[in-house]
Amino acid sequence: MKSMRDIIKFYAKQGIITSPGTLGELFKAAPDDVPGMVSLIQKLFIHIHWASRYGITVTEEQKEHVQSRFVGKILKTVMAMDSRPLSEKRPYDKRFYGNCRDFSVFLVSLLRYKGIPAVARCGFGTYFNPGRFEDHWVVEYWDEENGRWILADPQIDDLMREKLGIGFDTLDMPPGRFLNAAEAWQLCREGREDPEKFGIFDMRGLWFVRGNLLRDLAALNKVELLPWDGWGLAAQSESEMSDSDYALLDRAAAAVTEESEEVFTLYENELLQVPPVIVSFTPGGVLRERIY
Repeated sequence: MKSMRDIIKFYAKQGIITSPGTLGELFKAAPDDVPGMVSLIQKLFIHIHWASRYGITVTEEQKEHVQSRFVGKILKTVMAMDSRPLSEKRPYDKRFYGNCRDFSVFLVSLLRYKGIPAVARCGFGTYFNPGRFEDHWVVEYWDEENGRWILADPQIDDLMREKLGIGFDTLDMPPGRFLNAAEAWQLCREGREDPEKFGIFDMRGLWFVRGNLLRDLAALNKVELLPWDGWGLAAQSESEMSDSDYALLDRAAAAVTEESEEVFTLYENELLQVPPVIVSFTPGGVLRERIY
């Protein structure tokens, strides 16, 4: 049985997605504190769906940035555009055009490089669209000094804070501002919330919550997939789902919310575990991609 100390050690080490690979030396230029790391990321990245708010028209090449599954590939893209140290602020046309998942996975990679336990969390934010739960990723990291996990949203910069009217600390978020996908699943399954409130754009419903639940479970096992990747129960239509499938997902959600060791043991189930090759539903078509 994993102790809390075992779990902390587990999340202090890179996974197959967050590993910077041969470019890890670039992280030496990063600050050691979380606000400094987030500031660095915000000088390298721009959120692709917010680009117009900054007066930017996204090019076809920039639209492809969000397909960069691995941190090592993100780093290669960043350095190919501008070879200066990561601590140097990039102009908008030389930035990585990512989404919330990319901001979060990159911060997790930085934190783990510095020996700080961290995990990307997939779920829903309540601060983007009033009355809705918007598809979102954030980061949980371990604060050794205070002995607690802290929830941080690395994508929220000054412009977003102003436009969204955010008055809370996005680097130490209060309860309820972000729901992990297990919490969202339980709310919907128990009839306490309408599944149609959960999702993004015109994609909403229990099927969407199901996909995020599986992504969150995978991320807790250090496999942080793209939002449009499919496998196992994440790739099935509603008509293909059985009662036993729903029971398995209920059990997985309970394991996540209760912080049970079943987060790791249930993940061994082939319906939940990310296989070596997954299906990715990209704008250019359905692709089969190898993860490991």
